[in-house]
Amino acid sequence: MKVKSVSSGAVVFFIEDGKPLYLVLRAFRNWDFPKGEIEPTEDPLSAAKREVAEETGLTDLEFFEDYIETPPYGKGKVARFYIAKSKSKEVFLPVSPELGRPEHHEYRWMMYDEARAILNDRLRSVLDWAHRKICNMG
Repeated sequence: MKVKSVSSGAVVFFIEDGKPLYLVLRAFRNWDFPKGEIEPTEDPLSAAKREVAEETGLTDLEFFEDYIETPPYGKGKVARFYIAKSKSKEVFLPVSPELGRPEHHEYRWMMYDEARAILNDRLRSVLDWAHRKICNMG
């Protein structure tokens, strides 16, 4: 499948009691990580930082340079995900100017197994990759 668009986002995590909690967002029935389209003037990491801030209100994040890309899905979309460590669990879902409502209906901080259970196969592989990296950080 030909790649027609690339979005960029992050697997955001917060350490609680020595274990990572992962931030997942729900739009209708679908759970996802924060992500969005890369603007023509942006590099993918800058786009990921902007999208996470726009969709969650989180700005005090430590982004890591490693990333993973999904295989093409939908109509030739590819999503690139970085890993970002949050110092806060204070998320808010702002109103999107384009939609006139928040892009997402709900957010949750979840343990790895909980997040894995609600994500689709494409995002499960992203979570698995991020979880391995985070657990090896020490």
